[in-house]
Amino acid sequence: MPNPAPAGVADAVRDGFVGAIGNTPLIALPKLSAALGRTVLGKAEHLNPGGSVKDRAARGIIEDFEARRLLGPGGVVVEGTAGNTGIGLTLVGNARGYRTVIVMPDDQAPEKYALLRTYGAELHVVEAIAFSDERNYYHVARRIAESIPGAVWANQFENTANRAAHEQTTGPEIYAQTQGVLDAFVAAAGTGGTIAGVARALKARDSRIRVVLADPYGSALYAYVKTGALAVEGDSTAEGIGIKRIVANFKDAPVDDAVRVDDRTMVEMAHWLLREEGLFVGGSAALNVAAAARVARGLPAGARVATILCDGGDRYRSRLYDAGWLAENDLVPAATDLSFL
Repeated sequence: MPNPAPAGVADAVRDGFVGAIGNTPLIALPKLSAALGRTVLGKAEHLNPGGSVKDRAARGIIEDFEARRLLGPGGVVVEGTAGNTGIGLTLVGNARGYRTVIVMPDDQAPEKYALLRTYGAELHVVEAIAFSDERNYYHVARRIAESIPGAVWANQFENTANRAAHEQTTGPEIYAQTQGVLDAFVAAAGTGGTIAGVARALKARDSRIRVVLADPYGSALYAYVKTGALAVEGDSTAEGIGIKRIVANFKDAPVDDAVRVDDRTMVEMAHWLLREEGLFVGGSAALNVAAAARVARGLPAGARVATILCDGGDRYRSRLYDAGWLAENDLVPAATDLSFL
C-alpha cells in the first residue's frame, strides 16, 4: 500500500499548464548582494511553464475575454508581439482550445519564431517599422483580428487585463515573499503591464516602497518619468522592452524614478550572472538586474531591492550568447568583475 503524501503536498498540485503559471520563486543573488552590501532579489519569471513573465499577461488577457464571453471553444486569439506574449498566448490557447495568430517584427531572435511555429501558432513575420506606419506589426495584428469572424485581438499594450494580472498576482507574491520588507522594486517596461501592476500592488500595501523604471536607450520612457515629456536618445538591441509612447497599461503607473542602462552593461551583466550566479537569463532580465544593482547601491546598507527575471537565455543563444553576434555588435563581454555597473 503506498505511503500517504506528506501534509500539504496534495495542495501543491497545479491544474494543468494554466494553473502552473505564477507563484514563481523570489531568489536572492548572493554574490551580487555581497558585493553591494544590499540584497538584490530576482522574481524568477523565467520558471513559468511558458518560460517568461508574459505567461501571466497571456492568462489574464484570455481569462478576461472568457469572462466577458468574447472568447469560447474554437475561438481565435490574435496578437502582435516581440515574441514572449505570443508564446504565452499560444500555450494558454492550446490548453484552452483556441487557435492563435501571431504577428512579429523581423528583428527578433530567431529562437522565438521557431518556438512559435513549434507550438502551433499561425505566425506572420513583418518588416520592423515605426509604430506610425500602418505596416507596423501592431497594426497588422489589429487588421487580421478584424478580418476573422469572432476573433479577439489581445492588444497587450492597451488591454489593462495585462496590468491587472500583475496587480493581482505578481505584486502580492513579491510582497508576501519579502514579508513586506522591501525598499525598492525595479523593472523595465515593454507594454508596461508588469511594472505598473506590481507597482500598484506594492504601493497599496506600503507606499514607502520605491518603484524605479529600468529603461534601455531608444525608449522614450526614461525621459517621460524624469521630465514628463517623451524623448528618445540612442538605440538598443534589447528585445521586448522600451517603448516610445504612453500606453494604457503604463499610464498613471506609480513610478518614482528611472534609470537608463546601455547595451554593454546589459550584456556584461547577462554573462556575469551566468558565470557567477549560475543564472541563464535574457537581455531584459540582465538589464533589470543591472538597474536594480544601481538603485540598491544608492540606498542604505542592508536595503532590499527586487526585480524581474523576465525570461531565460535560451531564447537568445544566437545573439546575446553568440560570439559572432556579440563581435559584430561590438558587445563582446570583457569585464571580470562588476566594474561595468
